[in-house]
Amino acid sequence: MVLNYIWIGFIIVAFVVALCRLIVFGDVETFNATINSTFGSAKTAFEISIGLTGVLALWMGLMKIGEQGGMIQLFSRAINPLFRRLFPDIPQNHPAGGSILMNLSANILGLDNAATPAGLQAMRELQEINPDKNKASNPMIMFLVMNASGLTLIPVSVMTIRAQMGASNPADVFVPIMIATFISTMLGVFAICIKQRIKLFDKVILGTFGSVALLIAGVIWAFNEMGPEKAQKVSNIVASFILFSVIIVFILSGVRKKINVYDAFIEGAKDGFLVAIRIIPYLVAILVAVGMFRASGTMNFLVDWLRVAVEGLGYNSNWVDAMPTALMKPLSGSGARGMMVDAMNTFGADSFAGRLAGIFQASTDTTFYVVAVYYGAVNIRNSRYTIPYALFADLVGVITAIWVSYIFFG
Repeated sequence: MVLNYIWIGFIIVAFVVALCRLIVFGDVETFNATINSTFGSAKTAFEISIGLTGVLALWMGLMKIGEQGGMIQLFSRAINPLFRRLFPDIPQNHPAGGSILMNLSANILGLDNAATPAGLQAMRELQEINPDKNKASNPMIMFLVMNASGLTLIPVSVMTIRAQMGASNPADVFVPIMIATFISTMLGVFAICIKQRIKLFDKVILGTFGSVALLIAGVIWAFNEMGPEKAQKVSNIVASFILFSVIIVFILSGVRKKINVYDAFIEGAKDGFLVAIRIIPYLVAILVAVGMFRASGTMNFLVDWLRVAVEGLGYNSNWVDAMPTALMKPLSGSGARGMMVDAMNTFGADSFAGRLAGIFQASTDTTFYVVAVYYGAVNIRNSRYTIPYALFADLVGVITAIWVSYIFFG
């Protein structure tokens, strides 16, 4: 229901703004661009879905091998103490726990192509135990808010783009990203725990988050000891090694269980193809609305007024130059990436705005895209309170990113 209102709101606001600019300023170009964006966005949505087909077929095929080989169940048992508390509605040792862990692990390592198939697999398994097939269950909401918080341990893509844009130290945003994304995830999960009346002050929950905090601190220390070039190289090697290891371990688990690995892969790959086709209408709907919103100039209008308001209150407005990335990220990952590159081009990769845009890009996620794709894959029509809490996690990430940027680069 919330997504329905937001979708309608984006389209109406975009049309009204474009129409007003046409009538008041005679801005025919913006009006035409707003209308034409519907065709371009629909084409983009289709191309994204088709592009996902091969990736989904590959990874859902591997997930099927892992499931039949027992690896998914092994992952489920490993994280069962924590997930039993955060996801009390998931039966003990259910394979959904392993798929959720695979998705979160891929996100943490910046492996987007591996994260989406694992996340879709998790949604399918959660839908199997969902008592109301049209309404998002509590575990689904917790899972999507975790995704929206954008927890990333190795922000390879941001560091790579900063290097391409001529940053003197592409990895200098690494520590701020770690802080922003961890706080965003932690507070997002805590908010859902309060909403779903999950016992927050549990030794397992607090112990796990405390351990992750120590792990992140250790990683931050290790990367700070390396030079920027070595840090980036190590990040790429670690991510690739873990990805390749997952593939090999899944295949070997199937061989050990004496299953027909090839047939299992084909079975899962077929499901991946069907999922890619199923999400096309949902992607077309959300990307058309986002495309109109951006083409109408509404995004630039919001940023300009924000700058006026901040300066009117007597505060430093340097961070406003990077806000298009933060505002676009919940709507479109590629759009936010474009805004980030634009900020680096305009102000410089080593400028305050250029660095902050990179931190925004890595410390939040494409909330509306994730909701549209993941819920669309299992035909969930009522998202309940998913979007407000996911946007809360995004907001925490944005505020924390601004705060740590002033500490490190202010």
